Amino acid sequence: MLNRDAIPSITFYDQDFVDLYDRSWVKIDEQWTAGTPENGFQGSYLSYPDQKYFHQFDACISSLFLNYSNLEYSPYTMVDYFYSKQEPSGAIRSEYSIVDGSPLLSADNPEGITLPLFAYVEFLYYHKVGNKKRLKEVVPILEKYFQWITTTFQKENGLCNVPVAACNTGNIPRQNVYYPVDFNSMIAMNALYMSMIGDILNDKELSFRFKRMYFSYKTRISNMMWDPDKHFYFDLDANGNRTDLVHIGGFWTMLAEIPNDERASYLIAMLKDPKVFGTDNPFPCLPADSPYFSSDGNGFCGAVLPVYTYLVIKGLEKYGEFIFAREAAIRNLYFILDTLSPEEGKTGEMWEAYLPDKEGAPQFSDEIGFPRRRLLSGVCIVSITLMIENIIGFDISLPRKTVYWTVPDLETMGISDLSLKKNMITIQSSRNARGWEIRLESEKLYYFTIEILNEHKKKTLPIPSGKCSMLIDKL
Repeated sequence: MLNRDAIPSITFYDQDFVDLYDRSWVKIDEQWTAGTPENGFQGSYLSYPDQKYFHQFDACISSLFLNYSNLEYSPYTMVDYFYSKQEPSGAIRSEYSIVDGSPLLSADNPEGITLPLFAYVEFLYYHKVGNKKRLKEVVPILEKYFQWITTTFQKENGLCNVPVAACNTGNIPRQNVYYPVDFNSMIAMNALYMSMIGDILNDKELSFRFKRMYFSYKTRISNMMWDPDKHFYFDLDANGNRTDLVHIGGFWTMLAEIPNDERASYLIAMLKDPKVFGTDNPFPCLPADSPYFSSDGNGFCGAVLPVYTYLVIKGLEKYGEFIFAREAAIRNLYFILDTLSPEEGKTGEMWEAYLPDKEGAPQFSDEIGFPRRRLLSGVCIVSITLMIENIIGFDISLPRKTVYWTVPDLETMGISDLSLKKNMITIQSSRNARGWEIRLESEKLYYFTIEILNEHKKKTLPIPSGKCSMLIDKL
């Protein structure tokens, strides 16, 4: 039974957003399921209706909002399940049967590889939960997994050849793709975050080794996959020639910090353009000007996956596009809301994917199982994670004991009873007779930074234990 008092609560001027945030935790509680001796799952996990397998990518994404449950729902167990399945070679497969825990391999993905996110989520775990001991324990697993990927899939040119089925782009027509840009960007990002984990652990050898790998991937992706005329990163065929299909995976380069500022500006312009990726519900898997784009979805060909919206938004953050990233998160959340609470006579639901220009889920008659119904990783990554991090605007690090609050303008919003390393904090902004005031409550000292972008105001203050407030006009 959901203990609502154990979960942080939010304040926002649009009550519908608050209601969706609250409903998301209720849905998580309803879908929280115990493992079985047969499938080998210790503890409980986040399920969805008619589930037949555990998917590594879903598990990693789910952990990014379970982080905000004050450990009421463990963000670890699902990811740890995949670690427990690691083979002597270092392999961890993308899918395991929910019945007996066996790996599910297929003809179009015989090695069961998928987009590698483990190092990224472990880095974020550390900053949300502050557990350095866990990092030390998982590094050997992550190193063996990385080694398996490079040994199995990396070719002489330094890029990885994996099947397109590993990239989670469904029926997007990616024929003749031999070196996928999305997978190679993700393996580069994995190396980048392994290097950062080395820095946290003060392991200079680990940090240097993975930083060198990261720059190797970055250089190859930059030199081989960037098209200087079309201003985009493309997949390569077996001969190393760029294909001509623009798709959402090209933006994972931003998450991996691969483009320089000039190249990033071209990518950001495509994301903002309503005729390309800037549809009403951002960002579809294919651009609106693609010959394969479908406004009815047609599976992935016009679908907007909130999970991918999250990845794009986190890439935008790295290039200083906070205001645009926030606007995109808000627009995506409205489509989730409209589909959950449709007009009279229709039934509302949460989905893995949504339409680009109207409420509802994408149509797909050729394949059963997409979009998955009530797959909460497809909703809660926006309704919880982006709600806290981008719409309200908090960047929280437990080990540093810091809260960074970035907003375009002050509005009535905030968070209450968030655990900051055994320290419950509350931060709320509201307007009164004296102007805009931020009220803070904490059990221990931490450091708080407020940045109001449109007013060019920024201030860092130590927040003592107890209650205090600050007037923005006095900054």
